[in-house]
Amino acid sequence: MDSSRNAPPVTADSAGASRVARVRKLVDAMASLPLSADGAELIDEVRVLEDLKSAIAGRQARAAVAFDLAQRQSQAAAGVPVGERGQGVGAQLALARRESPARGGRLLGLARALVTEMPHTLTALEKGRLNEWRATLLVRETACLSAADRCAVDEELSPDGGTFDGAGDRAIIAAARAAAYRRDPRSVTQRASHAAKDRHVSLRPAPDTMTYLTALLPVAEGVAVHAELTRHADTQRAAGDPRSRGQLMADALVERTTGTPGGFSRVEVQLIMTDRTLFQGDSEPARLPGYGIVPAGWARDLLTQDKAKQQVWLRRLYTAPGTGDLIAADSRARLFTPGQRRFLQARDHLCRTLYCDAPIRHYDHIIPWHTNGPTSLANGAGLCEACNHTKELPGWKATAPPGPRPDRGSSARHAITISTPTGHTYSSTAPPLPGSRPNRTDHERGAGTRDRSPTPTLVPGHAPHDPRAPSFPQARRSLSIDMVYA
Repeated sequence: MDSSRNAPPVTADSAGASRVARVRKLVDAMASLPLSADGAELIDEVRVLEDLKSAIAGRQARAAVAFDLAQRQSQAAAGVPVGERGQGVGAQLALARRESPARGGRLLGLARALVTEMPHTLTALEKGRLNEWRATLLVRETACLSAADRCAVDEELSPDGGTFDGAGDRAIIAAARAAAYRRDPRSVTQRASHAAKDRHVSLRPAPDTMTYLTALLPVAEGVAVHAELTRHADTQRAAGDPRSRGQLMADALVERTTGTPGGFSRVEVQLIMTDRTLFQGDSEPARLPGYGIVPAGWARDLLTQDKAKQQVWLRRLYTAPGTGDLIAADSRARLFTPGQRRFLQARDHLCRTLYCDAPIRHYDHIIPWHTNGPTSLANGAGLCEACNHTKELPGWKATAPPGPRPDRGSSARHAITISTPTGHTYSSTAPPLPGSRPNRTDHERGAGTRDRSPTPTLVPGHAPHDPRAPSFPQARRSLSIDMVYA
């Protein structure tokens, strides 16, 4: 997620302000301590700081469980049904820890397990005998056990007594699994049989315009897929193919999944770039949804490569000069139109919740439609499913500024203010589009900047007759370009 979306929260006053102030002084004191010139002292400091990190993680776990309990008690007093109490707690902790909502929920689960069921592991964490990751491994490997059995395993392993001093991650996992199996072999076996329900395919960016396509599969299917790709690669190598085994396996995976040698059959590859990048050789990077920022030269090569014919569609997105903000018309419809949804996807890129990197699944009214919130781009936001549901919980509130004002010069990009049940507020700002310079003043742009007269409309759909658009061959692949005009 773009760092501009991670603005520091504005915290509310609380009863524990003095304790928070003492912790803040500790943070400031740590930053002001001078470093030693002695190598041995530096190593000692690194070790002590590692112990301090573990102790802080233990303290965070206790604070998270106490906060969860306080929120549940408050919700019970407000008449919230038992099954709905505790909703949104993980999301609030995630914002405080600058983590994604999904990770916030996992961290809350870890804290509950440590505080209520695994006191020896928690003590080892607070003493610095375990770091947070290794404590997480112990919690994870005992997740299938009942609370009583988990406590028994925790006592058997006794991490606070130095059981795992010098042990690596694999040794800790093996010990926890063995202890869990001895305590309840049936639950461990059932956990393995149910794991197949978690199979999925994920995509995440890699350096140099590459990406990691990962499949979590049952072991039999995973081994079979890998063996078939290996067999194909070995056959091709034996026939004289100059590609490496890894290249052949990767190419075969793409071809067999998409049905075409070059891939991308019946799939639209979207690319957002400025008109200057495409037509004038500008170096401003482009953005590929689902991946992120890509170099300008690579984007142009994607459009002109000869290895696979393609059909190119141009869609024009217009930004106001000086703001970098997209401009479009409102709609009175209950649901966002296809053009508006595409606009929000281009503007927000990922879920607009702070620290959440999940893809957009819901196109949400920031001010709910049932409270007269308009179906407009200023009142719209792209959210993942979990964050959209969290936003509707009692005590949560989101607000948005009015529509863009090109006459105000370098105003900020689209922003959302989120208020949590505890009164804390957070601001999420949309990431910049390729080519936008929203933080520059008119004076900084200089008199030599070319004229950028605004066109205050979004032109939805295709614009295949752009006079500056190059000619491309017609074929099976569909490649859309969202052109940003300022």
